[in-house]
Amino acid sequence: MRLKYVLSTALIASTLFSCGEGKKAEKPVKVVEATEVIAENDFNYEVEQFADIKILRYQIPGFDQLSLKQKQLVYYLTQAGLSGRDIMWDQNYRHNLTIRRALENVYANFKGDKNSEDWKKFEVYIKRVWFSNGIHHHYSNDKIQPEFSSDYLKTLLKETNTTLEGEAFDVIFNDKDAKKVNLDAKKGLVKGSAVNFYSPNMTAADVEAFYKAKKSPNADEPLSFGLNSKLVKEDGKVFEKVWKSGGMYGDAIDKIIFWLEKAKGVAENDEQAKAFDLLIKYYQTGDLETWDAYNIAWVNTLGGDVDYINSFIEVYNDPMGYKGSYESIIEIKDFEMSKKMAVLAENAQWFEDNSSIMKEHKKEKVVGVSYKTVNVAGEAGDASPSTPIGVNLPNANWIRAKHGSKSVSLGNIINSYNNAGGSNRLEEFAFTEREVELEKKHGKLADKMHTALHEVIGHASGKINPGVGTPKETMKNYASTLEEARADLVGLYYLPDGKLVELGLSPNAEEVGIAAYDGYIRNGLMTQLIRLNLGDDIEEAHMRNRQLVSLWAYEKGKNDNVIEKVTKDGKTYFVIRDYKKLRDLFGQLLKEIQRIKSEGDFEAAEALVENYGVKVDQDIHKEVLERNKKFKSAPYSGFVNPVLEPVKDADGNITDVKVVQPNGFDSQMLKYAKDYSFLPSKN
Repeated sequence: MRLKYVLSTALIASTLFSCGEGKKAEKPVKVVEATEVIAENDFNYEVEQFADIKILRYQIPGFDQLSLKQKQLVYYLTQAGLSGRDIMWDQNYRHNLTIRRALENVYANFKGDKNSEDWKKFEVYIKRVWFSNGIHHHYSNDKIQPEFSSDYLKTLLKETNTTLEGEAFDVIFNDKDAKKVNLDAKKGLVKGSAVNFYSPNMTAADVEAFYKAKKSPNADEPLSFGLNSKLVKEDGKVFEKVWKSGGMYGDAIDKIIFWLEKAKGVAENDEQAKAFDLLIKYYQTGDLETWDAYNIAWVNTLGGDVDYINSFIEVYNDPMGYKGSYESIIEIKDFEMSKKMAVLAENAQWFEDNSSIMKEHKKEKVVGVSYKTVNVAGEAGDASPSTPIGVNLPNANWIRAKHGSKSVSLGNIINSYNNAGGSNRLEEFAFTEREVELEKKHGKLADKMHTALHEVIGHASGKINPGVGTPKETMKNYASTLEEARADLVGLYYLPDGKLVELGLSPNAEEVGIAAYDGYIRNGLMTQLIRLNLGDDIEEAHMRNRQLVSLWAYEKGKNDNVIEKVTKDGKTYFVIRDYKKLRDLFGQLLKEIQRIKSEGDFEAAEALVENYGVKVDQDIHKEVLERNKKFKSAPYSGFVNPVLEPVKDADGNITDVKVVQPNGFDSQMLKYAKDYSFLPSKN
């Protein structure tokens, strides 16, 4: 479970990555050695901007403090992560690798006119495809529309001796497979989704029937059926193609295993080595009981300064909620911030006991919640170029209940967002100077606190009633939206609480809470709409969650004027008039969503999401897009990764690892394609 974007907490909708006045990067790129971290004022965070995307850089604080063995561990883990990069591309769409390789060959070899408008449009298109790990937008899930013609692409293909034909060529320009992930059941969750987790001839009913017939050896410890496989139907028979060594994606997985073996050889402790062993075994066999054993070992590995996420993890890209997208994040502990924020995990039981949810839905004992602020050293798959800012794993509810979970906040990623942003959009959509003042004063802290509360307390909170199935079974296509809303609401409920001051985490709970609430409502009802085309429904789970929470609170608080819709100088604002009553409303909604999840109430889940999270007020949307036109900064941001370069002696032994910042987005993407393409174009 994750906070997928820096605005997922929706607290700093006007100061972080999507909301600053854009400025063209002018500082020269500086090579950063492992022993050097450039001061914020001197480091060039911005790489380039195109379409609706801004590319940023991040530093790796603390890397120079690692021992040689730890640096080797980080290097091996980044190589393992990148080795599976092509898996994510193929998971996103069956023609992605074919299309990407053709486009890359054109980009690298075209010798014609590169000043023409058509070529510039081609450059933008391939960069958008790179950013999204495929031809569908990383956030809206809509197919990316090229602004050049099919005839122009045919010319480029001919002049570079590149082959791209048949459906793989046609789909770039036609209206087929228009949505990567479709969450509208009326259009067919599987039939309407282009994502490559199911063969094109399958239906949602086929998927449900197949997995309904699966039984776990222990009903109290349900296996994550479907997490690591593609489900296909051939000659009327439905079966799984498992992602493992010797199976689907086997060539890339063998490379992952190779680097994980090296990582095991430099593990920081026995617990970490044991977890590596189990992860390797899981990749070798595809066995889901081994996957659970690995997650238990991983969550109990708390020593050491280096940690990682690697495998098929989040199910947001599966409309049915079974299939895990390939993901890799390598993390170095932020020693100072982790010490400060660990206090949340230590007090997790207090937050559970004092939550607004019903007593019968509270955990009697919250176990094993660990929280760290970490600095990312490398990302791949579903985490790159667009990255989460917070992650809480494992996702299996029974493991979380019995063994606990790990929560991390990606500190250097958040720092890069903060240093690449501005405040102009905030001033456009905030109603008062006081609102702007508190956002600037407390916004960054509010965001960090909400991330921590969301991940540590939110995802660890609550329990499912005995006999009720897993959320993916009971909540189906609404599971992700409701889980993110539930975690967001936990954070919102506690941000104004004096307990945070008592714990030394907040200097002023009231002001921080006001800044947080203003930002959340402003973003949930207005500013996040800059990411949508006029007329679109909201599809992405985090966006649905934020509108659901904001719109529900607005509607339920109308009689008490909790949130007032105000028009001033022809512009619309949503102004909070009673913060205490709004907190109470957040508590009521948290209670209801936890009830829905605990009791497996699908009808209530469907009504809540469809009524509040999907449809957009078209007049408001049109106004937001018009007001946003003045801002040059792109609404989405992502990252190039620092390059870890091993230094070797005459015998080939690694004696050090350098950190070098890449010059450009395109050069990194081409380098990755050259060094980490281990899969055939069709899998």
